[in-house]
Amino acid sequence: MSDVIFYLFGAIFIGIGATIIMDLWAIFLRKGFNISSLSFCLVGRWFSYMQDGIFRHDKISSAEKRPAECAIGWTAHYLIGIAYAFLLVIPASGAWLVSPSLLPALILGVATVVFPFFMMQPAFGFGIAGAKTPNPVQARVKSVMNHAVFGAGLYLSAIVFNYAMRGIG
Repeated sequence: MSDVIFYLFGAIFIGIGATIIMDLWAIFLRKGFNISSLSFCLVGRWFSYMQDGIFRHDKISSAEKRPAECAIGWTAHYLIGIAYAFLLVIPASGAWLVSPSLLPALILGVATVVFPFFMMQPAFGFGIAGAKTPNPVQARVKSVMNHAVFGAGLYLSAIVFNYAMRGIG
């Protein structure tokens, strides 16, 4: 397998794996503590409205539902997870993928919270870093925790990927 294919496949694998781990975390919070997470249908609604030139909503949950918004939102969620995984693999020419370590994955995971804080939440009408939500501190802590779990998921998925590749190669 060429290096490029290895890095491409690896980044896709760990991006999907980390996103699955993040989703399992959300299920754990919902089932164990009755803590809800963002509906990815709203993410799909946001992306769907972009084709009409609408990038910001006063309250996205009040915006009219769009066809296939849930499928669009879930697809975007996983594609974004894959894109973030490439940020660990590409800059080091795949070195992190071959020899993963926890700290870079956690740093990247937590750093990615910048996007929901300063782009998505304001665009959804939630304010910068959830300032307009009923409990902004809880919203912020939840976002940081979710993204830290995503970072841990990047690391764990890279470990699984390396183990699987040893079995193949």
